[in-house]
Amino acid sequence: MDPYPEVESLNPGKNSGGAGSSAAAASSSSSAAAAASASTSSRYENQKRRDWNTFGQYLKNHRPPLTLSRCSGAHVLEFLRYLDQFGKTKVHTPVCPFYGHPNPPAPCPCPLRQAWGSLDALIGRLRAAYEENGGKPDTNPFGARAVRLYLREVRDLQSKARGISYEKKKRKRPPQPPPSQPPPPP
Repeated sequence: MDPYPEVESLNPGKNSGGAGSSAAAASSSSSAAAAASASTSSRYENQKRRDWNTFGQYLKNHRPPLTLSRCSGAHVLEFLRYLDQFGKTKVHTPVCPFYGHPNPPAPCPCPLRQAWGSLDALIGRLRAAYEENGGKPDTNPFGARAVRLYLREVRDLQSKARGISYEKKKRKRPPQPPPSQPPPPP
């Protein structure tokens, strides 16, 4: 199950009969083509689209409603904090007796939160979706310094709470061919 509530986009092209039914038929064939291309999209692309729709719905439901052009890093942080209520990762507080234990032996009342890895991946997908939907990289609210600092803070807090450090994945470099020797002089 997705940790984010899915938001279905409205399809104004779906009409039944009546005036303009040829337009409805044309739009239904184009929506069938869109559905076919969506089903062949990668899992990543589908998740990115769902995340983008969810963020768009969040902006619509925001009081006062926000447009994407007025969205800032602070609004992204609000969104991430909102998502915490749907989290499934137990994050022990410093006063909990299981703070720092990776496998606590008993239940405790500590809150459930979104896991750092989930938030990090979500921000990566939304950052890409923002630019794919016409946003400029230099105004991307998902790449704001405050968002990066928040993610680092969440990572460190969850790492300490679990007693497990997050190691940065090392890149596998392709093996370098041995340097070719110059041909002998004639």
